[in-house]
Amino acid sequence: MSKKKMKKTLPEQVMDKHKVKYEPLELNILDKTPVQRDAILETFHVKHDDIYKTLAAHGDKTGPIVAVLPITKHLSLKKLAAVSGNKKVAMLPLKELQRTTGYIHGANNPVGIWQNKHFPIYFDLSAAEQPFILVSGGELSRSDKINPRDVASLVGANFVDLLEHD
Repeated sequence: MSKKKMKKTLPEQVMDKHKVKYEPLELNILDKTPVQRDAILETFHVKHDDIYKTLAAHGDKTGPIVAVLPITKHLSLKKLAAVSGNKKVAMLPLKELQRTTGYIHGANNPVGIWQNKHFPIYFDLSAAEQPFILVSGGELSRSDKINPRDVASLVGANFVDLLEHD
């Protein structure tokens, strides 16, 4: 039984060019129950905590900035402002997201944004020691299993504390 070959997204083409290893996955869990989601993730040998979201914000001094953090956690805008040299940071309004990053909600990818826009990118510290994380592959229902240190190196990202803590 042969696997269906997926067309490479822009972020995957960029990672290929720079010899960054990744594993492309067709992964649609957005409309699933937690039990269904976990069963799907298990087939790929990943957990929900392995999924990271790529969030776009706007700093009062720097303009657009990008944060990559676990999907199960909340971004601290104060921490993002501090590490990025801004006094204030606000999330980009949904209506401005695609125009600013080039991606629709749910498809933002740090490699694609870096390639096209060169915005500053910050990875949460939690990713630094992980053997892999999943980020959007640049299209809905597409994910890339990546080594966070390799991708952070490619896009010039720092590992910093970005999380709201209880």
